[in-house]
Amino acid sequence: MRIFTAALATETNTFSPICVDRRAFEASLYAPPGQHPETPTLCTAPITVGRRVAREKGWELIEGTATWADPAGLVNRATYEELRDEILGQLSAAMPVDAVVMGLHGAMVAAGYEDTEGDLLQRMRAIVGPDVLICAELDPHSHLTAKRVAALDFAVYFKEFPHTDFVDRAEDLWRIAVDTLEGRVKPAVSVFDCRMIDVFPTSREPMRSFVDKIMKIEKDDPDILSISVIHGFMVGDVPEMGTKLLVVTDDKPEKGAALARELGLELFSKRGTFMVPQIDEKEAVARAMAATAWPVVVADVWDNPGGGTAGDATVILAELLARGVTSAAIGTIWDPVAVQICFAAGEGAEIPLRFGAKSAPGTGNPIDGTVKIVKLVKNAEMQFGESLAPFGDAAHIVLDGIDIILNSTRAQSFDPSLFSVMGIDPARQKILVIKSTNHFFASFSKIAAEILYCSAGTPYPNNPATTPYRRAPKTIWPIVADPHGLQRGAA
Repeated sequence: MRIFTAALATETNTFSPICVDRRAFEASLYAPPGQHPETPTLCTAPITVGRRVAREKGWELIEGTATWADPAGLVNRATYEELRDEILGQLSAAMPVDAVVMGLHGAMVAAGYEDTEGDLLQRMRAIVGPDVLICAELDPHSHLTAKRVAALDFAVYFKEFPHTDFVDRAEDLWRIAVDTLEGRVKPAVSVFDCRMIDVFPTSREPMRSFVDKIMKIEKDDPDILSISVIHGFMVGDVPEMGTKLLVVTDDKPEKGAALARELGLELFSKRGTFMVPQIDEKEAVARAMAATAWPVVVADVWDNPGGGTAGDATVILAELLARGVTSAAIGTIWDPVAVQICFAAGEGAEIPLRFGAKSAPGTGNPIDGTVKIVKLVKNAEMQFGESLAPFGDAAHIVLDGIDIILNSTRAQSFDPSLFSVMGIDPARQKILVIKSTNHFFASFSKIAAEILYCSAGTPYPNNPATTPYRRAPKTIWPIVADPHGLQRGAA
C-alpha cells in the first residue's frame, strides 16, 4: 500500500483582528516532507502514528508538508492557496496512492474561502478519484460541512476537551483506515445537526459522562466504528457553524443515522449546562486573595489565544495591581514590541515600559510602570502533552512585586512549564493568572489548590445569543429557543 499523509491546520476566529500569513505558520510549525518531528502537534498526529503503522505493515508512507498556525483571525488568501497547492502538488506527484490520511483542524477560514478544509478535500478527491480512501482527524472545535462529508470516506474527531487524546484518536483513524484498506470494514458516515452552539468541557459533568457513554458504545457495538461530537466553534461566522454528531458505521448508514439523532438530541437536551460558571475580575482577585491554600489558578477564559484572541488583555493584571497583590504571576501577555525593548535592555535592567492591551477594545488599558527584567529566553517553549508549544522570544519582568511573562508568539497557557522555563516557580506563587478556556486543566489541576474561571473584558464574543453573526445560521440555539420544534412534538 502507498499512503499519502499531510497536515494543514489553524483555527479561525473570524472576529479576531489578528490576521494570519505564512509567517504565522512558520512560527508555529512548518515541516516540509519528511521533516516532521517525532512528536506530534495537535493536528499532526496522523503523520507520527502513520509512520509506525506503515513500518508495521510494510507499507510506503509518503509524507507531504505539515503546517499549523496558532489560532487567530482570517488566513491571508494567498497564504492558504500557496500551502494548499503545495500539498496538492505533493499528492499529485505521489500518485497512484491507495489512501490519503490527513491532519486538519476544521475551523480554518481564509479570505475568499469560508470552507477551506472542504475546498482542500474536494480538490484531493478530484486528484485521486472516487475509489481511493480519504480520511482525516480533526479538532471538534470546527465546522462539519456538506462538502467535507462528500469528499471524505470517514473522519475522526478528538473526543476530549482539553484535547489530551489527539494521539489516541489518530490511532483510531489509522485502525479504521487499515481495516478499510484490507477489506474488513466499509465505513459509512451519518450526521445529525444538533442546531446549537455551546462549549463542552469534558473535564466536568455533564460532558464527561456523555463522552464516556459514546466510547462505551464504540467498544460494545461492532457495527459502530467511531462516534464524534463536533462541538462547533462559536466565533467562526460561517454558514454551517454549529454542533453536530457524526457516527461512522460498518456499512450501516441507517443505524448510524438513528444513533446520531438519538445522541444529538440527548446533547441538545443538556444545552446551557456544560460550561463552567464564571466570575468577573474583581470577584476572582478577591477570592484568590482570601484563599488559604495555594496556588490559586485564575483562568482568563475569554482572552484565550487558543480561541484566536491576541492574548494581550490586562484587565486581571490591573485589578491585581490596584489591590496591591505581590505574590502573583501572569502567563502571558502578548506584546512583541515590549519583548523587543526588554531584549535590547538586557537581563537585570530596570526600565520604564508600556505593555499590553494593544489589539482591540475590551482588553483593558496598557500598563505603564518601571519594570525589572529578570530573565530573557529566545524561542521559549512549554509542554503540551507529549509535544512542545512555542511562545516565542519571551521576557520575565517584575512590576510592583508581580511576575509577568511577555511573549512574542501568541499561545495559550497549556502547562506550568510556561512559568518554570522563565525562572518562575509556579508552586511558590499564591496566584497564577493564565490565558486559556480549558486546555490548561489537565496540567494545572495537578498543582492548583483552586481554579477560578474569570470572564474579564470582552476580547472574545462569547455569547452566541447576542454575537453579531452575518453568515452563521440563525436557526440554532441560543439564537432561537426551539430549533428542533420539540415543544410542538416534532424533531
